[in-house]
Amino acid sequence: MFSWMAWTWPTALLFIGIFSAIGLLIVLEIRSPGGDLRKGALGLETTRGDRLFISLLGTSYIFLAWLGLIGMPLWWPLGLSVAWGAFCFWKV
Repeated sequence: MFSWMAWTWPTALLFIGIFSAIGLLIVLEIRSPGGDLRKGALGLETTRGDRLFISLLGTSYIFLAWLGLIGMPLWWPLGLSVAWGAFCFWKV
C-alpha cells in the first residue's frame, strides 16, 4: 500500500494519529466553540489546539533526545511521550 513512498507502517500510523487528533479537535470545536481557554502549569492561557501543539512538540523533543543520548529501543520514550501528552491536556 505504501510502496509509492518511502514510508513504513509506523510512520503512516504516526501521521494517521496526528490527523485523527486534529479531526477530533475540529469536532470538539464544532460542538463546543471557544477553544476551552484555561491557564496551565506553564502560566500560559492555552486552547485545545495549543495543548495539542505543545504535546506534539514536546514528544518530538523527547524522542530526539532519547535517540541522541540512549538510542534504541523506543518504548520508554513512547511511554514518556504519552505521559507528557496527558500532562499537557490535564495541566498546561
